Amino acid sequence: MISDENVQRGLKLLKDMGRENTLFEQEDTSDEMHRLSVGHLFGEIWSRPNLSLRDRQIVTLAANIAMARPSGTHSHYRSAKKVGISHEEIIEIMIQVGAYAGWPAMAHANRQYREILAEDKAKEAKAAKAKKAKAKKKKA
Repeated sequence: MISDENVQRGLKLLKDMGRENTLFEQEDTSDEMHRLSVGHLFGEIWSRPNLSLRDRQIVTLAANIAMARPSGTHSHYRSAKKVGISHEEIIEIMIQVGAYAGWPAMAHANRQYREILAEDKAKEAKAAKAKKAKAKKKKA
């Protein structure tokens, strides 16, 4: 049984990682599945001592890249940036993993990361456009 305390700890950690809006599809499917993911994975495993949140994110990103996960890695690229892992460090993680897990795993990770970069660039452009329109409207 996953305690409410672990669920709350997991929810706080997800917020710290910029992932507070993830895992909703699990909640829609099964409250128990959601509680396990949030309470056990993030409330217990990700909250353990001896590795920082940044270190855990690097390990998780490397593992996902090595396994060429079709989903899940996208949110970890965003979390990586949120916890202070730079673009250059993400590239180095891909290269290091590619040397051990194979170049196709690195190429797959690169495609996924490029999707995130393109989405982020589109969001930034949309926000800049809205800001410009608001400033123009304010002048009028």
